Amino acid sequence: MTRCSEQDEHADEANKLQKRRSKSGKHVSFPPDEQIVSSFVEDRDRASEHCVTMEEVLEAYQQSCSKHQVQPKERILQQLQQGGCVGGSVERLDLKGERLDHRSCEALEAVLKSLHFDFINLQAAQLEENGASSLLDMILYYESTTYLDVSDNTSMGTSAWRALAHLIKQSVRLSRLDVCNVSLVDYPARSLSKALLTSRLSVLHLHNAQLSGTPLFTLVGALKNNRALRELHLSDNLLNSYQDAMQLGDLLRFNTTLHTLGLSNNIVADAGLEELCDGLSRQTEGLKVLQLRNNHLTESGMEHLAKVLPGLKVLQVLDLGENSLGNEGIQVIREPLIANNKLKELGLARTSITCEGAVALAEFIAESRHIHKLDLRQNQVRLGGLMALSLSLRINRSLAFLDVDPVPPEEQDEFLVEMQMKLQGEITQRCLANASRLGLPTETNSET
Repeated sequence: MTRCSEQDEHADEANKLQKRRSKSGKHVSFPPDEQIVSSFVEDRDRASEHCVTMEEVLEAYQQSCSKHQVQPKERILQQLQQGGCVGGSVERLDLKGERLDHRSCEALEAVLKSLHFDFINLQAAQLEENGASSLLDMILYYESTTYLDVSDNTSMGTSAWRALAHLIKQSVRLSRLDVCNVSLVDYPARSLSKALLTSRLSVLHLHNAQLSGTPLFTLVGALKNNRALRELHLSDNLLNSYQDAMQLGDLLRFNTTLHTLGLSNNIVADAGLEELCDGLSRQTEGLKVLQLRNNHLTESGMEHLAKVLPGLKVLQVLDLGENSLGNEGIQVIREPLIANNKLKELGLARTSITCEGAVALAEFIAESRHIHKLDLRQNQVRLGGLMALSLSLRINRSLAFLDVDPVPPEEQDEFLVEMQMKLQGEITQRCLANASRLGLPTETNSET
């Protein structure tokens, strides 16, 4: 009974695909109705049954290009010649910057029906409406990839956005999607949001997509009820401190399955951070990573953060870099950071911190049992701050990565240079010892 119902479902799905293509004049060579179920299962499971050779795929692609009267893409030929086949799966199909017109997209079916890719990169491929629609339908039909990037394609058109939405809703393999540097307003925003109501996507990157205002409202409306998405990246969208931050606060109030929220390079500001913190106060089991780099935050914003930090026991990574927090801002969150005692990574690069702020952070380090990484680069941390940080590491047993700037070349005093270099060496050695004790990798540890 189950097998019959699955076949009916696959047949219905394929018939819908055929109808869409007949309307748009596209000619993807999917089989007729009487063969659709068996061929769907055959194509989907072919890779698990035997490993096709790259020579076979290469020949099929060249024949397909001849059929569609288009020159084979040299880049595709090179990747097929160099690629290895492991159970029908290949690491990537990288077509970034390669112009894919309608016929070039149609010719790719010979590749997509034979191989599964971990990553298909279509960034800046100059996709147009019919070609993009065909290609996305193929990727869905053959379940061709787990990670798809269609960023920087600004001319996809309505039918292509419809096909992308269908892919998001129906694919059982697609787990990450990047749609960056395109305008997600009007139909694209509505189409994408509606698809997210039932999608299986776990990672979504929407950088620089003009999401401020109504598009964000539409997106948040869908994500409030989404229980699959784990990472949402929204940097460079000019998200503002009132309307947009209020929507994001609502998202955090209702969605407890989101683990990562990336908001770097926006204009959340202090007033917007207050809205975010109101939503954060409801996060008892969800959000683990919050990125707020370069958001016009100041000491005043830290007052709002200080109220919720002690209760954010699930938060593991907090990036406040490139905000004018100053020593005063660090003093505001010092005690809340100590009370939190669960944070693993704290980003404070380029936050106008001097030795006074470093001393406050040293007190936090001495008390913390979980902090693994602290980024203090591009701050004015000199002898006094380095001394406090070094002393704190005599107590701390968890900090494995402490990033500070090397001694500035303009420093003329030989004694100060020698002392700072000695302290940086001590910091490095103690971090390395902590990393070794905890079994953490040490190759990325900063050489201070």
